[in-house]
Amino acid sequence: MKVTQHSYVYINQNQIVMTNQTKKDLIIFDGECNLCNGVVGWLLKFAPEDLFQFVAFQSVYGQQLLHQHGFPTERLDTVILIDATGVKTHSDGFLKIISKIPKWKRVAALLGFIPRLIRDYIYKTASKNRVKWFGNSKSCTIDFR
Repeated sequence: MKVTQHSYVYINQNQIVMTNQTKKDLIIFDGECNLCNGVVGWLLKFAPEDLFQFVAFQSVYGQQLLHQHGFPTERLDTVILIDATGVKTHSDGFLKIISKIPKWKRVAALLGFIPRLIRDYIYKTASKNRVKWFGNSKSCTIDFR
């Protein structure tokens, strides 16, 4: 297991527990999804470096976060943003993520005018078909260096 400078590990009753020790917002994503990896790659390119910590849901830390926040651990159908205001998922999570990138703040604001029902329908359709449309990897393809 690789532990970055952004987290630490301790043992609690024979269980590995990892904790976010930075002020970075956590983004939990599907590390085996090509679309998800593409979006994370895009965020790594455009977001300020100190803004997000990316966590593949398949990782030990990802599994712990999913369990801690009441999400199923066997699969992930949405990006999950955990920030100082709470947990955001689906289109709200995605819009909140891009709203934190200075150059994309206006785009997020404009997309926010679309009713959530419509945004989530589009998001859930893409999520449901992402593997069929973009494929899957056996492991996370993002190089976080």
